[in-house]
Amino acid sequence: MPEIIVRPLTQADHADWRRLWTAYLTFYEASLPDEVFETTWRRLFSEGEFEPKGFVATIDNNPVGLVHYLYHRSCWSLTNNCYLQDLFADPDARGKGVGAALIEAVQAEALKIGITNVYWMTRETNAIARRLYDRVARRTGFIEYDLQ
Repeated sequence: MPEIIVRPLTQADHADWRRLWTAYLTFYEASLPDEVFETTWRRLFSEGEFEPKGFVATIDNNPVGLVHYLYHRSCWSLTNNCYLQDLFADPDARGKGVGAALIEAVQAEALKIGITNVYWMTRETNAIARRLYDRVARRTGFIEYDLQ
């Protein structure tokens, strides 16, 4: 297996971040206006307890994976929760441990500040990702609803 290095996003990662996040959105048949890309990029580097954060995974110094996560309060706990919002690995990098490494990095970062609940969701049809998720986490059985 190749060595995977996971590190926090830096300003120098902008082009690779945009490429990876665009590929993630394309996978989910979504697109966002440039204003959302620009605002999200700015927020990833903003101070604040509830601002989103991100990591990039590299193999041989090539960015091959991305994760966004954020902390939020809960009525069920005194400590915050960590929502792993976006997780993506380049198709050529799948099956090499990139997704697991990114999840582990988010969990480790959350644990540094006492947060033990890291959670995420995916589409039922995302079989490739679900194989990983079923291996590294427990399925809660909750069904998501939203109002749009």
